[in-house]
Amino acid sequence: MQLDMHYYGTYALARTAGLTSKACKIIATAAQFVDDNAASFHIEFQDGGRIDSQATAHHPSSVVRNRDPSDQRRVWVPFHFLPGNEGQTFSERLLCRKDSFISRTMVKNHLKYAKQDIGVYLIGIAAHIYADTFAHWGFSGVGSRRNKIDNDSFEFEQGLDPDIADYIQGKAEDFFRRYGKGGGLIANVKSWLAETISGALGHGAVATYPDRPYLKWSFEYEYPKRLRVERDNPRHFLDGCRALHQLFSQFGKSNSELSAGDSVKFTDIKDTVVAIIAYQGKKADRIKQWRKAAKNGNLGGKPFQIPTYRPENWMQEAANMNSREDSRAALKSNLYRFYQAASLHRQFVLRELLPDNHLVVA
Repeated sequence: MQLDMHYYGTYALARTAGLTSKACKIIATAAQFVDDNAASFHIEFQDGGRIDSQATAHHPSSVVRNRDPSDQRRVWVPFHFLPGNEGQTFSERLLCRKDSFISRTMVKNHLKYAKQDIGVYLIGIAAHIYADTFAHWGFSGVGSRRNKIDNDSFEFEQGLDPDIADYIQGKAEDFFRRYGKGGGLIANVKSWLAETISGALGHGAVATYPDRPYLKWSFEYEYPKRLRVERDNPRHFLDGCRALHQLFSQFGKSNSELSAGDSVKFTDIKDTVVAIIAYQGKKADRIKQWRKAAKNGNLGGKPFQIPTYRPENWMQEAANMNSREDSRAALKSNLYRFYQAASLHRQFVLRELLPDNHLVVA
């Protein structure tokens, strides 16, 4: 999913679930920041304290990082392609699955932290990962032949606006021209036994098609056999919105201090959400649909504003903290609490959740 869903849609769903505006902003910012926290760096304090950050994403242009098997397992698997654990082989079980048992177990665990300082940040991270299972299913976060697609097999359902069809085709051609089919040559997860460049990473072989909420399309996998898959993004995104609304409702019940007590049922906003998802437009235009619906009171209850996403505010905290005298100043910052939550999530997924389900990934 992209900024329109990870921040603006997430904010709207959290607010309609009855969370306070302050909580919604932190949750939505944390959810999108998972995609934007693409660099590892450290912050030094004069008293000897130090913060070491770890990336939760890498941009497509970071080819070296994307090829790193260790980085795939510590970034793409826990934060973007949570394994669904279905099938027989290891690589098949790594494929992300929509609303999987593992993803619901992750949500249940993270809700335990609802009353802690990092709880609201952790739920934002969980919202990103949980939402991505409704878009990224069928692909894994490691270099794998199971991610490879026949790039001549794409078909789009009739009814797609011609201008939008040209736009997304142009974006895809630009992506493949810059990074190659599958996002470049990626080592297969089993490269120590077989080929070294036989795999594709994530949904790179299908560009951004899974992340466009309005798209209805189909394609064929290359491996293990020619298999045509129909993708109805609007239906899957609607299911994802419903699941996020439920998650935020549960979070509000777990921490009443972050609940404004004015929640609405998802059935009351469903028609508006369906219309927003179905809107065929560029990302900026899709964002406007969420903001306009909230401002006009079309998302149930009272009208509300969705503030502009400003990740630079969190990054400015890093600049302000660097070289300060007292490292304790970091403990209440948004950035540090996000890093705490991201570390907790990574540790839980890779050291508890996946091993408990017989998956040894990292």
